[in-house]
Amino acid sequence: MSNTVLKTSRRNFVAHKGRMALSAVAVMLSVAFVCGTLVFTDTMNTTFDKLFAVTSSDVTVSPKAAKGGEETPDRGKPEMLDGSAVEQVKKAEGVAGAEGAVMSMSVTVVNSKNENMGSTTGAPTIAGNWNDNELKSMKITSGQAPRGPTEVMVDADTADKHHLGLGDELRTIAVTGDFRAKISGIATFTVTNPGAAIVYFDTPTAQRQLLGAPGAFTHINVTAKDGVSDEQLKRNVATAVGADTYKLQTSKEAADANRKDVGSFLDVMKYVMLGFAGIAFLVGIFLIFNTFSMLVAQRTREIGLMRAIGADSGQVLKSVVVEAFLLGVVGSVLGVGAGVGLAVGLMELMGQMGMHLSTDDLTVAWTTPVVGVFLGVVVTVIAAYVPARRAGKVSPMAALRESGTPGDKKAGVVRAVLGLVLTGIGGAGLYLAAAADEAGPGSLWLGLGVVFTLIGFIVIGPLLAAGVVRVLSGVVLRPFGSVGRLAERNALRNPRRTGATAAALMIGLALVACLSVVGSSMVASATDELDQSVGADYMIASQTQQPVMPQAEQALKSVRDLDHVTTYRMVEAKLTAPDGSTETDELGATDPTYAKDIRRKMIAGEHAAAYGKDSMSVGSEYATKHGIKVGDELAVAFTGGNTVKLRVAAITSDEGNLDKGMKYISTAVAEANVPADRMPRPFMLLAGAKDGQSDTAYTAVKAALAEYPQYQVLNRADYKQSLKDQVGQLLNMVYGLLALAIIVAVLGVVNTLALSVVERTREIGLMRAIGLSRRQLRRMIRLESVVIALFGALLGLGLGMGWGATAQQLLALQGLKVLEIPWPTILGVFAASAFVGLLAALVPAFRAGRMNVLNAIASE
Repeated sequence: MSNTVLKTSRRNFVAHKGRMALSAVAVMLSVAFVCGTLVFTDTMNTTFDKLFAVTSSDVTVSPKAAKGGEETPDRGKPEMLDGSAVEQVKKAEGVAGAEGAVMSMSVTVVNSKNENMGSTTGAPTIAGNWNDNELKSMKITSGQAPRGPTEVMVDADTADKHHLGLGDELRTIAVTGDFRAKISGIATFTVTNPGAAIVYFDTPTAQRQLLGAPGAFTHINVTAKDGVSDEQLKRNVATAVGADTYKLQTSKEAADANRKDVGSFLDVMKYVMLGFAGIAFLVGIFLIFNTFSMLVAQRTREIGLMRAIGADSGQVLKSVVVEAFLLGVVGSVLGVGAGVGLAVGLMELMGQMGMHLSTDDLTVAWTTPVVGVFLGVVVTVIAAYVPARRAGKVSPMAALRESGTPGDKKAGVVRAVLGLVLTGIGGAGLYLAAAADEAGPGSLWLGLGVVFTLIGFIVIGPLLAAGVVRVLSGVVLRPFGSVGRLAERNALRNPRRTGATAAALMIGLALVACLSVVGSSMVASATDELDQSVGADYMIASQTQQPVMPQAEQALKSVRDLDHVTTYRMVEAKLTAPDGSTETDELGATDPTYAKDIRRKMIAGEHAAAYGKDSMSVGSEYATKHGIKVGDELAVAFTGGNTVKLRVAAITSDEGNLDKGMKYISTAVAEANVPADRMPRPFMLLAGAKDGQSDTAYTAVKAALAEYPQYQVLNRADYKQSLKDQVGQLLNMVYGLLALAIIVAVLGVVNTLALSVVERTREIGLMRAIGLSRRQLRRMIRLESVVIALFGALLGLGLGMGWGATAQQLLALQGLKVLEIPWPTILGVFAASAFVGLLAALVPAFRAGRMNVLNAIASE
């Protein structure tokens, strides 16, 4: 009998392939998103692995203070070692060659039009000396290497992107000053460059202009003689220069350290994208569930005949599950192929944004198609299991009478009770989250509330459909007369189907609404805090977190319309509280005018008092934790500097989000205790205009800093708009990722309507026979689709706003206290849902209108 089941399943699958097509597309899209994400991130890992492997020398020698061989950008220049170290290294046993190298990432390169040549994707601008190690990854394809202080070489990707050619002049802005050079050559990567902008100088120019220290290097590239391993070479070099004198890394260690930094970012991106793929899978479950529920209902008589001739319930169950398995296999295999195409598309998109990824590095691990097919098949079979089990329970006589599945009424009561219980648990979780005093426990309650309210709404959907659809119909459908009433009855005919169809749309729109509320509340809270707390007229900082160069600081201070300029830098120190506890933290070293620029709420003392000699301030949480009050002294050991006693002159409130928990000292205290060569550069400047000069000062400040395009000049209105734009860009990215789930939900509406039309073929024929026109028939199906879409939107938006409002209450514990509902977005999404309903009904309505009346009436 098993062969008969398999043959029957295969024949049914082929016979109904058109009805299953949209379900297969949903599986394909979901699998494609998963596989595309895995291929894309694996390709990025391969790209960076190749780059790091090629560019790492056999052994790298770098200063002990450097973190992972990188510079400390807050000082504006990298850690350095003396050039004499090169000769020391060369004397080590097994060394074939040792070459000093210079590399700095705290530079900005601009063209003759004062346009920044750096990447827009967050990749750094790297300046260094042209050396033999660079030949491992680059070759000069035009011109020649730089030969003096007036020549510079750029990478080909940067030259192509910014239309640079030989002879063009570039200005390099470094902490040591600005200098100009003309392009003497263009070098092309022999491996993929992920997007960094790179400029090369000859070694003396790089040392003088980037480090301000002739003869110094940032690291030494060491090459091993034949037969000497990297590990052995590292030990030999350590013996020659002293084991603890410098930081020594083999090629593998250096590549692993770089890979770890990049890998953490790639992992976050991968898991975020996989999370959205999971949402699409969840939505797809409803589509597949509806498809098989309707197919089983339409084949009730056929199932009855199978039972009558000897098939038991298990065989009927197997028959439907095998069909689902075939659907999952077909959709998943197509999805794997589509996923590779999606990955290539993402690579092209990243290329347009400035991150170059070559298809030569396209990486499809064997696990990717296995994971894709496994997920697709499992999800499809799980979604089809309930309809299959229901089909197996149909008795032969009931099926032949087409009386439906016994126990439907009882199942409906159980579903309603279960849905109410789950929703109640979820609601309680949201209430406890909103009432929480700490963010940690509150977040757990929020997660519980979101999960249970979502499941509860899904389970209770059919019960809600009976009431909500009637209300919506009274507003939306009644104006269309009898056609509208027919559409309403069709939507209410099978509440379970309507609920499942709407639930697919509900999930995506709930997330959209939740994130919209959170995003709008974040912007509203931040702008409210800005109005209350910021007294400065202008803020100057780099979007890429570069320090403020001395020449830019001097240019700002030369503006005559300014009342004052405040520098803000971070210095690291180890603090010992009166209770003996120690911790390492960053202190905000600012000028005394900062007390006017930022209005901090005080718990004790005055903010201005923190800038006195040997004085400081601490945050209220730190003060409470360690029992600190005004007048107490803290031992402060500045990193690389002195250890001093500082008196707590003020305690700032940690309410709000601006500088929360920050401990302040004056710039003078920092300068007195941190050596000049270790003193960080400011990361931000704040300025106040003279009375009545705000407009002219704003213009003057912009003009003074026009030569330094890496810095933004923001007044308060600009800053508010910048916050809004940043949150808006983040939300747009999230909405883009959610779009797949919404597309799958729309396919679900289309599929439900298409199968519903097939199910109601005879009924449609009878309605046409008694006078319903094609136009009225199409309108009826479109209106049914609209009311289902609006039902899903209403549930989703209501649920999402509840989640968002609860999340905002948790954010209020972090200082974001303003709840703002973005009504234009919410109403726009609700209106767009009606359009989605119309769009989804186009094909089913067209097919229904083309039915032959007599054939439809004669159908069984």
